[in-house]
Amino acid sequence: MLVPRGTPPAPNRVVPSWVDPVVGQASEAVGGPWGRHGVVGRALFWTPLRICLLFATLVLALAWIKQSPCADGDWSGSKQYTHLCYSDAVPLFGSYGLDDGALPYLDATVEYPVLTGGLMALAAALARAYDGAAAAVGLLPDVPRVFSYYAVTCLLLAGAGLLLVRAVLGLAGRRPWDAAMVGLSPLLLFHAFTNWDLLAVTLTTFGMLAWARRWPVAAGVLLGLGIAAKFYPLLLLGVLFVLCLRAGRLAAWARTAAAAAVAWAAVNLPVALAAPEGWSWFFRFSGQRGANPESIWNMLITGAGGELFDGPLAEGQSPVVLNAVVAVCLLLLAAGVAWLALTAPVRPRVAQLAFLLVAGFLLLNKVWSPQFSLWLLPLAVLARPRWRSLLLWQATEVLVWVVTMLHYLGTANRGIDVEWFFLGVGLRDLAVVVLMALVVRDVLRPDGDVVRTSWPGVDDPAGGVLDRADDAVTLSRPGPRGAG
Repeated sequence: MLVPRGTPPAPNRVVPSWVDPVVGQASEAVGGPWGRHGVVGRALFWTPLRICLLFATLVLALAWIKQSPCADGDWSGSKQYTHLCYSDAVPLFGSYGLDDGALPYLDATVEYPVLTGGLMALAAALARAYDGAAAAVGLLPDVPRVFSYYAVTCLLLAGAGLLLVRAVLGLAGRRPWDAAMVGLSPLLLFHAFTNWDLLAVTLTTFGMLAWARRWPVAAGVLLGLGIAAKFYPLLLLGVLFVLCLRAGRLAAWARTAAAAAVAWAAVNLPVALAAPEGWSWFFRFSGQRGANPESIWNMLITGAGGELFDGPLAEGQSPVVLNAVVAVCLLLLAAGVAWLALTAPVRPRVAQLAFLLVAGFLLLNKVWSPQFSLWLLPLAVLARPRWRSLLLWQATEVLVWVVTMLHYLGTANRGIDVEWFFLGVGLRDLAVVVLMALVVRDVLRPDGDVVRTSWPGVDDPAGGVLDRADDAVTLSRPGPRGAG
C-alpha cells in the first residue's frame, strides 16, 4: 500500500480519537485528538490498563454511592424504588438465613447456581468476621449486620468488575482503549451491585481470554466455573463449537468442553451429594417460574388479558406451554446463528457470534432481569467497539431500570402504569435488535468490521486457534482470512 509522503508512522495500537467520532469530539475538552506526530506506548505509569482501571474504580465508587441508601436494610417509604437502589442481596440476606449463619443449599433453599451461592456464603463469613472484630476492638464502625454483608458483597463484586476490565483489555488486542467502554459503562454504574452477575461475567470473559491465548483447558475450566455461577456461559461453548467446526479445530473445542464439564462437576457434585434437594431447586425453580415482567412474553400475555399460552397458573404450577414455546424459539435462534457462522463470507469473530447468541437468548427467554444485561457488556464491546451505538443501547438499559422501579412503586405512590413500563422495555429490546443487526451486517460485510478495518490484516484477536485458520466446513464460498 502506498503511503503519502509526510505521513507519520502508524502507532502500535489503535488511537480512539482517530477512529471513533464520539471519542474525537470528546477529546476536544482536553486539547483535541492525538496529534499526528504523537508517540504512544511510552507512558511509564499511566498505561491504558491503569487508566481503564481508574475509570472502572470511579464508576464502581459511584455505583456504591447510588446503592448506599439501601445498604442498611431500612427500605421504609419504598426507598429501594425511589432511590433506584434495589438489590437482591439485601432482602435475601435475611430470607436465606445468612444473618444467622445458614449455608446456602445445606441450610437454605437458594434459587441460584452453586458458585453464586458460594459467593453469598463467603460474603456472609467475611461480614461476620468484621462484625466480631468491630464488637471486640471497638474502634471499627458498628453497623447493622446486613450493611456489613452488603458492603463486603459489593467489595467482592467490585473486584470482579476490575478484573473484567483487565480481561476485556487483554481480548482487545491492539485496541486496548476499548476496555474503557466497560470501565465507563452506565450498565456497570447501575447494575454492578444489583445481583451477583459480575462473578459469572468475569469468569466467562477470562475464559474467552484463555481461549484467545490458546489455552483450551484453562478456557474450559473458567467457562465451567462461569456456568456454575450462571448458566449463560454454556452458550459460549456452542459458539466455539460451530466456529471450530467451520475451521476444522474440533479437537481444541473438545478439550475445552471436557475441561468445562469437569470444572462444573467439581463445584456442583459435592453440593448435589450433600444436599440434593437444595442443589436441584435452581433447576426446578427455573422450570416453574413464569414470564419475567421485562420479557417479551409477559408483554404478550398481559396484552392478551392473561389468557395466552398457559393462562392463569396455580401456585407452583409450571408454565408448560410457555416453556415449550420458548424452547422452540431458542432452538431456532441457535440454528440461525449456526447458519450465519457457516455461511458468512469470512468466518465471524468469536465475540460477534457470542454477542448475537447471548443477545438473542435474552430477547427470547422468559426471564430477562435488568442486571442480566451485564452479560452483554463485554461481548458488545468486543463485537462492535463503537461508543455511539453502545452508549445509545445502554441508555435504554438505564431507562428500563428507571421504569421498572417506578412501575414497582405503583401508581398509588406516584409510580407509572404498566403501559409506560412496557414502552421503556420495548425501546430497550429495539435497541438490542438494532445492535444485533449492526453486528450481523459486519459479519456479512467484514470490510465494515471496525476491529478488522482499524488494523489491516487482523482476523480475530479473541480467536485463539481460530485466528487465521482456513475453513474446513462451510456452506458458502470461503473468503480470505483477515479480510478488511
